[in-house]
Amino acid sequence: MLKKVLITLFILLNSTYVQAAGYDVFSFGYFDLEKWVVDGVQPDEAYDFRYERRFDNSVFDIGPESENFFYLKPFAGIKITSDAASFFYGGVYLEDDLGTLFIGEKSNLIFTPSVGVGLYNNGNGKKLGNIFQFRSSADFSYQLESKNRIGISITHLSNGNIAGKNPGAEIISFSYQIPFN
Repeated sequence: MLKKVLITLFILLNSTYVQAAGYDVFSFGYFDLEKWVVDGVQPDEAYDFRYERRFDNSVFDIGPESENFFYLKPFAGIKITSDAASFFYGGVYLEDDLGTLFIGEKSNLIFTPSVGVGLYNNGNGKKLGNIFQFRSSADFSYQLESKNRIGISITHLSNGNIAGKNPGAEIISFSYQIPFN
């Protein structure tokens, strides 16, 4: 099954989307934040490493042409934790600068919500109840003069109750995003 996912990811990354502009996202974070913040219990410490490719080709427009925020764009990525858990995923994201979104003026503050689905292997880490996991994320970043970005994101992984057990996991991470074209 993992071999099929890797082949699909390889095909996606070598498709016509590779020719498009977008961002390579590299991040480092803390896995299973909820256990610590909400429950007050120190979980087994696990760090989260993520690589994500965000393509700039719109796959579906859901709003007015003049407003970039309504273009659904594809992404694919991989997460690996320090306790050998891995998550191969893909999905869609929206993106807009917060200035345009709220006051109609451009700014360097970028908001990027996203949703996706993928395959999770718990390795020696947290058991999430199923190999299939849904991912939702909110990313806030600042665009530098070089067009690179630095950001922070909050991510939630869940099997959406398709399994008997659905503990979920929250991840907070810091990212460095590099444009490609």
